[in-house]
Amino acid sequence: QVQLVESGGGLVQAGGSLRLSCAASGSTFSLNVMRWYRQAPGKQRELVATITSSGSTNYADSVKGRFTISRDDAKNTVYLQMNSLKPEDTAVYYCNTFQWPTMYWGQGTQVTVSS
Repeated sequence: QVQLVESGGGLVQAGGSLRLSCAASGSTFSLNVMRWYRQAPGKQRELVATITSSGSTNYADSVKGRFTISRDDAKNTVYLQMNSLKPEDTAVYYCNTFQWPTMYWGQGTQVTVSS
């Protein structure tokens, strides 16, 4: 059983920054691939960033060069540093991991970017 709790969302002006955190329970966190997704109103949930257990990262084209995913296995926490935010980044951001046989999601944290 894994529990994911996101925090760090809020309202920010375009060009600003936010750092999201996702605290995870479970003794096998360091082995897990961790992901950040987002879902904007009326749109499908989309994958934003991925980090493997070895620290390899991957990003959606829309956030490359602006967002950075990282992890601290000692704290069972994954982060999403978001810089140069745009109004189109407005969405609910979700932390995600898969641990056989279950996909786990956090409750989400709202990010709103004003123009």
